[in-house]
Amino acid sequence: MILTTTNSVEGSRIVEYKGIVSGIGMNTQKVTMTFSMAKYYKAIQDGVEEVKEQAFQDLKAHADKLNANAVVGIKIDIELTAANGVMVSVTGTAVSVVKERE
Repeated sequence: MILTTTNSVEGSRIVEYKGIVSGIGMNTQKVTMTFSMAKYYKAIQDGVEEVKEQAFQDLKAHADKLNANAVVGIKIDIELTAANGVMVSVTGTAVSVVKERE
């Protein structure tokens, strides 16, 4: 599956718009404050990466249900909750694309 933040796929033509899809990932494990800010920021960074992957897997699953082979125009929103949790949401348009003839 092709995932892109652009509105088109180079070398391909969109033949059908399937609908808007989204994916959400949430980290319920709280990041605790430590005496080392470097460790604190590293824990947040690792949490964001893990949750972002969850969100993209969810997005792809929703696009698969619509029989799409690409998602274009993806927007990513990352939020840190007051309790130091991480939430990532991704949204895009599920489409069917075909390669253009050369």
